[in-house]
Amino acid sequence: MAADLVLDTAIRDWVLIPLSVVMVLIGVLRYFVSKLMRSNQVPDAKIVKEGQLIIRARNLRAAANFIPPKSFRARRLYYNNEENGLLIVPKGQAQNPQAQMFSDPNMAMDMMKKNLSMIIPQTLTFAWVNFFFSGFVAAKIPFPLTQRFRSMLQNGIDLSTVDVSYVSSRSWYFLNLFGLRGLFSLILGEENAMDDTQKMMQMSGFGFDPSKSLGAEKDSLDIVQHDWALPKFEHRAEAVLRKLAR
Repeated sequence: MAADLVLDTAIRDWVLIPLSVVMVLIGVLRYFVSKLMRSNQVPDAKIVKEGQLIIRARNLRAAANFIPPKSFRARRLYYNNEENGLLIVPKGQAQNPQAQMFSDPNMAMDMMKKNLSMIIPQTLTFAWVNFFFSGFVAAKIPFPLTQRFRSMLQNGIDLSTVDVSYVSSRSWYFLNLFGLRGLFSLILGEENAMDDTQKMMQMSGFGFDPSKSLGAEKDSLDIVQHDWALPKFEHRAEAVLRKLAR
């Protein structure tokens, strides 16, 4: 049977709260540092245009059932026409994003700055947590969990008799590292709040490939099955009015 622990209030005051405050302050400081290191390079108009085009095509797919079938077919033909459709990229004009990045030193420098602004604070913070707060049971989750969560919530504690709902200080660090997006959206704004999960996903790729994105959006738009929703709304309204009239 799992042991029931009584957490000392000093752990809350000297481990849990300082660790949470430091993680928030580091996230805010890292945002402003990366903003200062960001170059004032004007984005390529072609890339911006292609990005806006993808957003328009996605909006068309999302709201396809709210326009008549004829209008939807006309818009889809406008995007996916093999001769002059907006989502059609000629084979000779496809660009390699990796080659484009290495040919532009500013782009490579911006990527290196972003990676450094993420890796260096994380490395120093993890070393600080591992040195000062290793081995603490910092908190307890107020609901039961299965054994699958033990490795995630009790990193640094090798005791199988401790209940899974207890959280170690090292695990609390990782929970703050990947779970503060909501708080950063309140402090910095929704467009500036990017958590470390998204930054790691950006680090895994070298650049944006417009030809693949446009092709994928074209294929998604081709397979959309249009089903006009307006007649259904009329039938529903008629059925509701008949129920009310009774």
